[in-house]
Amino acid sequence: MKVFIFDLDRCNGCHNCQIACKDEHVDNDWSPIARPQPDTGQFWCKVDEEVCGKTPHVRVNYLPRLCNHCDDAPCMKAFPQAVYKRPDGLVIIDPEKAQGVEGLAESCPYGAIYWNGELGLAQKCTGCAHLLDDGWEEPRCVDACCTGALRFGEEGDFAEELSCAEVLSPEWGTAPRVYYLHKPKRFIAATVVDKEADEVVEGATVTLQRAEDDATVATARTDEFGDVWLEGLEPGRYRMWVQKEGYLDLPCAFDLTEKDQAVPEMRFYRKPATA
Repeated sequence: MKVFIFDLDRCNGCHNCQIACKDEHVDNDWSPIARPQPDTGQFWCKVDEEVCGKTPHVRVNYLPRLCNHCDDAPCMKAFPQAVYKRPDGLVIIDPEKAQGVEGLAESCPYGAIYWNGELGLAQKCTGCAHLLDDGWEEPRCVDACCTGALRFGEEGDFAEELSCAEVLSPEWGTAPRVYYLHKPKRFIAATVVDKEADEVVEGATVTLQRAEDDATVATARTDEFGDVWLEGLEPGRYRMWVQKEGYLDLPCAFDLTEKDQAVPEMRFYRKPATA
């Protein structure tokens, strides 16, 4: 059975996959697989862009999304008369049997199904099943990917990569067939500065602990620009200490529950001179 694999380390946000999907489906009737996608309002393949952190500590993450072609698809469970799974694993909304079934769009927890009011039809990614049936080896979105970030093929051919891949919202139990490699985790970034000397602090030791159990999860040193990046962190609350001989210890607290954290200027103070 087929799977999609997105390697997010290779995605540069070019949106070629999104554009190729539009080119293939807008105003084109591929019945009995799909009716035409409208010019606006629907993205059967969409690249989400997330800007994380604050200047000068900024990262941009790209997350391509499409129908997950789930093995336990909520849309298929809710409307078995209108949605089916092909032997190759692709989930298809039958454009004839789904005519007028408005609740179908709301059945997808991923928001991958759209309602076409003009046609009175729920629509989504088909994996370009019409092209596969015509001899193509991969959908248009995969064919258009210039970096090799998006791939498509037999599950067995990707066994090694799938062993370390992730899916979106696994807690929903839908068994998606769209997998992600190198999905970004949280980070903390900061520039440590000595305001009195008006310079950055190089070589300061940074220790990060989980707030819930005081377990040390990362250590680092500030670089020649006074910067420190602590990456690959799980959502949660953390405590950080910055230490260097001649300076007062600097404790900080960070909440990574919802987003990454960046501090453009973390002020570090020298110990008072002794008589």
